Amino acid sequence: MNCLSDSFANLMLISDKQHFFSEQLVQWNRLHNKRMMPWKNEKDPYKVWLSEIILQQTRVDQGLEYYKRFIKKYPVIGRLAAADDNEVFKLWEGLGYYSRCKNLLVTARYIAFEQKGKFPGTHGEILKLKGVGPYTAAAIASFAFGLPYAVVDGNVVRVLSRFFGISIPADSNKGKKYFAALAQKLLGKNDPALYNQAIMDFGATICKPKLPLCLQCPLQKECTAFKKNMIAVLPVKEKALQRKKRSFFFIIAEYGDKIYAKKRTEKDIWQNLWEFISVEVQEPLNAEDFIRSNEYKKIIPAGKVKAISGVFRQQLTHRDVEAVFIQVKLKKVLKSREYMAVQKAELGKLAFPRLINHFLEQGNFTAEPELKEFSQR
Repeated sequence: MNCLSDSFANLMLISDKQHFFSEQLVQWNRLHNKRMMPWKNEKDPYKVWLSEIILQQTRVDQGLEYYKRFIKKYPVIGRLAAADDNEVFKLWEGLGYYSRCKNLLVTARYIAFEQKGKFPGTHGEILKLKGVGPYTAAAIASFAFGLPYAVVDGNVVRVLSRFFGISIPADSNKGKKYFAALAQKLLGKNDPALYNQAIMDFGATICKPKLPLCLQCPLQKECTAFKKNMIAVLPVKEKALQRKKRSFFFIIAEYGDKIYAKKRTEKDIWQNLWEFISVEVQEPLNAEDFIRSNEYKKIIPAGKVKAISGVFRQQLTHRDVEAVFIQVKLKKVLKSREYMAVQKAELGKLAFPRLINHFLEQGNFTAEPELKEFSQR
């Protein structure tokens, strides 16, 4: 495979194709870009910032409704800053990567209370905000303040890699620096916001990861990947995604009209979300064996198992999670400093992981058990 050197001096080799690339991209944006989103052309830094945080690691079609709900409930940053944590996490529920929601609250309160509601207006100040990295800082600086900073997301990397024939691994340190420098070199300085939006939209709608619309592409004539049949191999990634499997039993321990639950505070999956009594296991999820184990008896000294669910699964970025839910009627109050008794009617106000919500949507705590009962004395 032919590739450009990763030396920054060799960025000059791109100059002969730069004018064609930028001209065609801007013309495509003006004539053919029909991608509509409520935050496009938005200049309010609060709304730009909110949209960018929501869209981190999230598809646009998924993030769109969350953005609308947040703007409706918290139209200004002061309203978000003053909101109760549980209320905000509940609104974020299902979006994943909950550290983003935690950082959202930290930043909202910093701007609202310490900066008196004034959003930072320089790239350097924006980059210091909690939860804001190079891409998000460039996007806010460009879209909200018109500053000349190039955004570099997966769409941008894919377009640049294919058009210029760059085979430097995009996820390597050298690759990240190279693509950042190249994107900055190509950035349209007269209207950086328009250029940034154009190249991202182009990557999302034309130069797609799979089945790109090469026959409709205005860059096709000079595209290295198209001419050399390299579409399927560019951009190159150095690291393969390593997935880990994790297995849980969730015990739905009921006493009267209450169920025991807790908020996950440790730095792990689902941080700041609520869960029922949980036990992580290494072996396959065999509920009957687990119920007869000493570990279960220590947690539930006196209770009656009413039902056992099937296996529920959730796929996270680096993990495949599976769980079985065990519904238990306690015979006495559970002595636990870790879990608190929550009114069943209040469960709907708590933010749970998607996997648990999937169970709750199907479960019915008052129904007769469908499966074999197990007694625990």
